[in-house]
Amino acid sequence: MREELIWKTTGKKKVLDCHIFNVLSAERQAADGRTGTFVEIESPDWIVAIPWFLKDGEPYFIMEEQFRHGSESVTREFPAGLVEEGEQAVAAARRELMEETGMVGTFTELGNVCPNNAFMSNRQSFFLVTDLEKIAGQSLDPNETIDVIEVPVESVIRDMGTGLYDNGIMMMAIGFFMRYAESHPELRRQ
Repeated sequence: MREELIWKTTGKKKVLDCHIFNVLSAERQAADGRTGTFVEIESPDWIVAIPWFLKDGEPYFIMEEQFRHGSESVTREFPAGLVEEGEQAVAAARRELMEETGMVGTFTELGNVCPNNAFMSNRQSFFLVTDLEKIAGQSLDPNETIDVIEVPVESVIRDMGTGLYDNGIMMMAIGFFMRYAESHPELRRQ
């Protein structure tokens, strides 16, 4: 890494508490002496669970349809949520899957990334969930309404990034899934 690319933080302060994230102001100095004020979003880490199963020999995902307030639209997504303070990412994925679908399974971490490192400091972890078993009903937050549906894997891959699948985080999830499926082809076709 080239040292002249590094901006050193000289100060930070919280300027807004937005319940699920904080907006920070960060003062930084470049190696050449330039200074600037930058906006950061401080958020808990996020998780996505990618529940996979076979139905009549065909690979399927468990997905959710729900209203999203940011886009004011219904989207189709994998179970996802925030990592609570002191919680491990895999524990958060197990909790979110159980709360939103009533299911448990075997979790394999596919990877993690910063969702947008231009101004966010958190990480997003992605988990493939196999050996699914429904053991309970949903246990949703007061402001959640989620329909749980079964969708063929190939139709999700084909349609990701369009219509109901208009969600960048789900694009990342499918990317991690497809990379893992290269060495596990049974996940795509039987």
